[in-house]
Amino acid sequence: MTDPASCGRPARYVADLPQPPRMLVMGVVNVTPDSFSDGGSWFETSDAIAHGLQLVAEGADLVDVGGESTRPGAQRPSVDEELRRVIPVVRELAAAGAVVSIDTMRATVAEQALAAGARLVNDVSGGLADPNMLDVVAAAEIPIVLMHWRGHSDRMQELTRYDDVVTDVIAELRPRIDAAVAAGVRPDRIAIDPGLGFAKTWDHNWTLLGRMREIVAMDFPVLLAASRKTFLGVLLSDPRTGERRPPAGRDAATDALTVPAALDRAWCVRVHTVPATLDAVHVAARLGEEYQKAGR
Repeated sequence: MTDPASCGRPARYVADLPQPPRMLVMGVVNVTPDSFSDGGSWFETSDAIAHGLQLVAEGADLVDVGGESTRPGAQRPSVDEELRRVIPVVRELAAAGAVVSIDTMRATVAEQALAAGARLVNDVSGGLADPNMLDVVAAAEIPIVLMHWRGHSDRMQELTRYDDVVTDVIAELRPRIDAAVAAGVRPDRIAIDPGLGFAKTWDHNWTLLGRMREIVAMDFPVLLAASRKTFLGVLLSDPRTGERRPPAGRDAATDALTVPAALDRAWCVRVHTVPATLDAVHVAARLGEEYQKAGR
């Protein structure tokens, strides 16, 4: 559905998910031993569940549970290992009332996570990695996030050539949307993600952020996942040594990106820490009301 109220609020919402009068906040639960962002802090099932519950208590609208690291160069776990990591976490969080998203490229994992209570599939391959994914989502009648993707983590940084990164990302997302609709996924259950950091150079990420309104103009809810990514670490490098800012030191920069994304009317921001991001979202929503009055 479209919300015409003001900038600072999503241009479109995803059906069957929360629709607050502001951009949504998705908290990340990485059930992996090798995530770039948190170094495996939540790899143990009990730790991951506790972390997810904490994110919800802090105000996260959605909790994104993933069992496969997608950092550059990462090797894929087996299907059985991915299931072992995520299903107990999804089940417990959903039972506690959390709106759970399953972050997976595998239809088998998605199907079992949905049976365990997940309400959204976040597929960073946009349905390309597993030909059965879109059919599973359509049969379950649940929403999906389709991210722009060109290849798995072990080779994605070889695939960064674009004529114009924004135009090309839009052109490559449209067939994924068409494929989802053809499989039976309702259009109002589809969100898109420009895929910051996936087959993108640091400059590409900034260009996509600066032209976010062109992505939003595709008329599908937009998920922004910039949290703690390397391009922020590069920007914040130590001016004396050139050493990149570590992932845990990139949260303030992540929050700084939240306000323009909300003003550009993105649907949701995916982050590792919730409280400051939620504050930024509320600021953007209120500021958007004043922009609307001023005709900006």
